[in-house]
Amino acid sequence: MTIDGHTDVLLQCVDADDPVAALRARDGGHLDIERARAAGVDAAFFAVFPPSPEMPDPVVDGDSYRYPFAPTPGFESARDSVHRMFALLHRADRALDGLRVVTTPEDLDACADSAVVGAIPHLEGAEAVSPDLANLDFLYAAGLRSLGPVWSRPNDFGHGVPFQYPSDTDTGDGLTDAGRRLVRACDDRDILVDGAHMNAATLADTLTELASPMAVTHTAAHAVSPHSRNLTDDQLHAVADAGGVVGLTFGASSYADRPDPHASASVHDIAAHAAHIADTVGVEHVALGSDFDGASLVDELDDVTDLPLLVDALRDEGFDEADLSKILGENWARLLRRVL
Repeated sequence: MTIDGHTDVLLQCVDADDPVAALRARDGGHLDIERARAAGVDAAFFAVFPPSPEMPDPVVDGDSYRYPFAPTPGFESARDSVHRMFALLHRADRALDGLRVVTTPEDLDACADSAVVGAIPHLEGAEAVSPDLANLDFLYAAGLRSLGPVWSRPNDFGHGVPFQYPSDTDTGDGLTDAGRRLVRACDDRDILVDGAHMNAATLADTLTELASPMAVTHTAAHAVSPHSRNLTDDQLHAVADAGGVVGLTFGASSYADRPDPHASASVHDIAAHAAHIADTVGVEHVALGSDFDGASLVDELDDVTDLPLLVDALRDEGFDEADLSKILGENWARLLRRVL
């Protein structure tokens, strides 16, 4: 089984002339259903992301760079964006033979036994959730099964970590009172909570509030490359000790160990981070979280069909076939079956 912990394909397709057709197959981009099936992907977290009104340029200063926080979208704007992407996902589920919305472990198993790609609905940044949580059950009914309270910007629920290098993850305050209520409400509803894009305080607060294990869907190892989005060894231990799983992003910026926001990296860098995390907390906590269609990828990966190149790099790093099965999908499947 192969499961990808994060893709932004919905964001890239929702404004197409024919969004369902674009989700089926399109020129360019990193992923669509036909390419995912060809690559042997059984399921992926399909992110629904409320974009910021504008994205700032990086500030480069000698031996460092940082991106100022992007503006946080208002509730109504975020809600409308999220509803459009959820609507696209469900239209595609009805129209495409190769796609199935996954909301239960049984759905996940059905995808593994067929040529259908499972789409696990994920909300990246909770700006579309009312601060009083009044619409959380509606979103759950629409299929929401994974939620990251924050993206890399502050919102009503907590504080995200900015994109900067070099930097630790201790960049500000943690969850708000509303954020603590949101995390507990997700726990009560069997919605997986995602720590990607959280700063140190928000991640620690989330682990305190959660009874279930959490995910960090797309990140890397801070000890290998000190990017603000990467997890320190202490954070890796905290997530793993709670039964969580860490997805490795394919975005080059998490691996490029120099102060250039546009620097390149390699599949072998991803494999080295995988080895560090496995050595630190065990291979049972290592998974894939590509960030397809949401990041500039490492050099060798043009799209999802290049996954075998990463698998080869993982083999070169010393992972055997049992380890690879865990990294490619078994670890995500185990966590999802426990939480959903």
